[in-house]
Amino acid sequence: MQNNLKFLFIGDIIGKTGRNALIKEMKQLKEKYSPDMIIANGENLAGGFGMTKSTTDSVFSSGVNVLTSGNHIWDNKEYIDLLRDERILRPLNYHPSLQGRGYALYNVNNMEVCISNLCGRIFMQPLDCPFRKMDELLSLVKTKVVIVDFHAEATAEKQAFAYYLDGRVSAVIGTHTHCQTADERILKEGTAFITDVGMTGSMDSIIGFEPEGAIRRTLFQVPQRFEVAREKSAINALYFEVESETGKTIAIERIFKYVNN
Repeated sequence: MQNNLKFLFIGDIIGKTGRNALIKEMKQLKEKYSPDMIIANGENLAGGFGMTKSTTDSVFSSGVNVLTSGNHIWDNKEYIDLLRDERILRPLNYHPSLQGRGYALYNVNNMEVCISNLCGRIFMQPLDCPFRKMDELLSLVKTKVVIVDFHAEATAEKQAFAYYLDGRVSAVIGTHTHCQTADERILKEGTAFITDVGMTGSMDSIIGFEPEGAIRRTLFQVPQRFEVAREKSAINALYFEVESETGKTIAIERIFKYVNN
């Protein structure tokens, strides 16, 4: 009988503040949870918008194994080279001719694990249907352990997506809003779910950024420069344990931890 697999999923890492917080706390997270694999959403790694090689290198060096992303993956031109790395995923339901991959298979303790990344469509770009794209993927992938980062805005769409996949994937983890929800659960057929895992960055902020820019954009409805906030940083994450033989989640814990600056 194979051992169960333990996972940590780190919420959207926002700029240098988020990177520093994660690097500082990674040792303690590993000691407490002993994860077999660490996944993080990294679409906001570089100044809050996109990724660069230096920012992804620092996160991988800290112990993260796979970086998922979302609609901001395209914000920095370095994505062309970065998405050649099989450890970095872009949403599956963008046009297939774009650089990168929307899922990948990884060997974790001699078990094949599929990690996938998709974007929602409500209040976001009119991409290919994420429900249909997951159906297509699951018809191709035979591994029992499948983890999905669903990068979406609307709560109802995220919940519908999770229930649609219940029993067919191990976990559906919502990202994008940067606000952690207190609804972590294991659905009836064994799929772990949280509407939004939250962010790793400044809590004295508006979704990780200095409040002034967000307030001015809302007030005046014109573009503003956004600066990553620096104070009162925290890690938002999800721990879950998956039964190797069935792919079902058997334990789940939401993580919210402040980090001393």
